[in-house]
Amino acid sequence: RNLQPTLTYWSVFFSFGLCIAFLGPTLLDLRCQTQSSLSQITWVFFSQQFCLLLGSCLGGVFKRTLAQSLFALFASSLAISVVFAIIPLCHNVVVLAVVMAVAGLAMGCIDTISNMQLVKIYQKDSAIFLQALHFFVGFGALLSPLIADPFLSDTNCILSNSTANASSNLPHIRKSLVPHHPGNLSHYDLPMKGMVVTRVSYAFWIMALINLPVPIAVFFLLYKERMVPCFSSSSHPLLSADELAMETRPPEKDDLSTSTQRPLAAGGHDDLFSCCQSKNFRGASYTYFAVHITGALVLFMTDGIVGEYSGFIYSYAVEEPLSVVHKVAGYLPSLFWGFITLGRLISIPVSYRMKPATMVFINVVGVLITFLLLLIFSYSVVFLFVGTASLGLFLSSTFPSMLAYTEDILQYRGCATTVLVTGAGIGEMVLQLLVGSIIHDQGSYSFLVCGMIFGGLAFTFYAFLLFFHRMYPKPSADLDDASPNKPAVTDVTGQYQR
Repeated sequence: RNLQPTLTYWSVFFSFGLCIAFLGPTLLDLRCQTQSSLSQITWVFFSQQFCLLLGSCLGGVFKRTLAQSLFALFASSLAISVVFAIIPLCHNVVVLAVVMAVAGLAMGCIDTISNMQLVKIYQKDSAIFLQALHFFVGFGALLSPLIADPFLSDTNCILSNSTANASSNLPHIRKSLVPHHPGNLSHYDLPMKGMVVTRVSYAFWIMALINLPVPIAVFFLLYKERMVPCFSSSSHPLLSADELAMETRPPEKDDLSTSTQRPLAAGGHDDLFSCCQSKNFRGASYTYFAVHITGALVLFMTDGIVGEYSGFIYSYAVEEPLSVVHKVAGYLPSLFWGFITLGRLISIPVSYRMKPATMVFINVVGVLITFLLLLIFSYSVVFLFVGTASLGLFLSSTFPSMLAYTEDILQYRGCATTVLVTGAGIGEMVLQLLVGSIIHDQGSYSFLVCGMIFGGLAFTFYAFLLFFHRMYPKPSADLDDASPNKPAVTDVTGQYQR
């Protein structure tokens, strides 16, 4: 009976993936459309990433009840369709940055709310559903560039007398563009004035149509839950998380589960700002905070590795000592994202058999070993491709596994989802900027050294998380925490409030 909401959250995450991956390939055509410079157009990257982070922090505001969550998801998925539709009408780089900021806010809300709602529904069984959720974001991220590719300009899309030299370098420039680091591309002469000839508008309109069924699916779920004003449904509401938990728990634990969940429901604090209120910390042990912090730091590093590796692997490959041909090096980012998507697909059945803690351990150790081998065989082009595929596999399931593991430790009463999503978003943005600056100053070899350091830090923080897990109060302490004489220190987890 939870099939419909689960499929709806998966489809919304497909919308998230569709939106997150289209900007890179189309950025040069958008530069032509707005007649801006490379340094100006990369601010569009930054506006999207910054507002995605802000949306992740604010997403918790809308998930106190099921109705608020679904309305926020409906507005966010609809906003993504609208953004795709109006991007071709943005002929000023500032207007385009504002539009992408709106898309970033929508994506951040989707990221936080979808993860939290699946955790609320399935709790201890959420790992497999979270793996599937993150497969759909990878699937959307793979599909988006494929849709855009036929409509990208093969020559400079601003016709001018000075375009001849730059036109042959367009594929190289396109692959080298990363957020706010056009650095080594400044010597290419890309005109800003002239006749604009680009067909990228069709790609955005196609993606708007592909995404349109997603808000429709969310609206249909709202209708089935009888939450749409002026409409009523004769069908019964979908199964709530509380009812599901009572069905799946052993009979002798039913009374305990209801007695512990209901007192905690009144004090929910899902959003990041409410999590930071001092009244919610009353009675919480230091391990409660340590689990949140170390879990977020692991994802800060691993998601930061995803961002910096996908952003700079092409630039690293074409530089010495490898000096890979531009066309061949262009396959590396696609290989990386392809194996991330494949890894998430493989992780769906694997997570059914393997504990989230074990999966995270395999992931962080695999990342560390892969970077070590990439450093050892840094002169091998073949191993660069093998290592890129391996890194994609190991990084693929880290986020959903860590989220499921941390929520298990906190017994679904903390702010884990919001804190982890925010930490991952900050890491992806900050480490990409940091690595770009280091590569600019120290050379391309520092790219792998940074990855090795980040992988080592991820492993270290995971070791601390394991230590704090052993120190954290066992589930048998639930009854004491829920008693009238002790304040509720953490959030409700499983209750689907209407």
